[in-house]
Amino acid sequence: MAGTSQGDLFQLDSPLVGEIRGERSLMAFPFFALAKNAWMKPLTYSTPTVSIEVRPSARGVATIYDKEIVLYIASLMIAKLESGMAIAQDFTFTAHDLFSVTGANHSARSYSRLADALERLQGTQIRTNIEAGGEGEEGFFSWLSEARLQYARSGQKGEKRLKSVKVRLCDWLFRAILRDGQVLDYANTYFQLGPIERRIYEVARSSCVEGEPLDIDLNLLKLQTGFQNPLSNFRIAMRQIATANAIPGYDIALIEDAAPAPPDEEPRRAGRRPASARVIITRRAPALAEAQDGLADA
Repeated sequence: MAGTSQGDLFQLDSPLVGEIRGERSLMAFPFFALAKNAWMKPLTYSTPTVSIEVRPSARGVATIYDKEIVLYIASLMIAKLESGMAIAQDFTFTAHDLFSVTGANHSARSYSRLADALERLQGTQIRTNIEAGGEGEEGFFSWLSEARLQYARSGQKGEKRLKSVKVRLCDWLFRAILRDGQVLDYANTYFQLGPIERRIYEVARSSCVEGEPLDIDLNLLKLQTGFQNPLSNFRIAMRQIATANAIPGYDIALIEDAAPAPPDEEPRRAGRRPASARVIITRRAPALAEAQDGLADA
């Protein structure tokens, strides 16, 4: 194209200016697999008001780590909105800035994982009755309707060098951010958390916005986090999380009731119903949260 400079080919939306932020529904509900490796099984979530179905691609369901890219794109979009810039669904950014924001190293392996993550985000199919921007969708959509790694050749051998990443954000999330404005910031230490801790933080952040504690049955919390293993495993994980108390900005308490004793006429069985339990999540006072989160960073 005549009159097009090399710089025009790579108009960047990065580096990110401001905090990592996300859309509230994406925080509240389990859209991503809690795994580092490929998760090949469909995911479902259903309540009387909300339904979510997630189907894997050939590389599996998009994971909680792949979600970092979605959060980064959402944050770029929100920063552009707040600065009064024109908004479109296409975003172009550098892998270097993405890695710097999420805390990933800048190794060749990270670049390879980026390519795999983009493929999962584009291939994963989502269907939900959650409306976005006043509109619903009956069919399936992907997080990214387009994802490309743009290279340039350099050196005598013509080696490929990644210039930028270009993606197109799905209509559903684009409308939700643009029209609904249900946007919440993330703690600076979010990317340092493990998969379950990330989801506990997101549930807490999306549920305790008015300062009221969240008191939730352990099994319901398991479903909302998207934990796929048995409830007994989730109970153990929640005990560890409550003991560590390392969810940024929130205190976690696991309240376990005593297991009901069987009637005298019934024989005791090793597999009888375990004690019920609930989790209470309380938002810390800002000054206390800052102090405790600072200790976690140390």
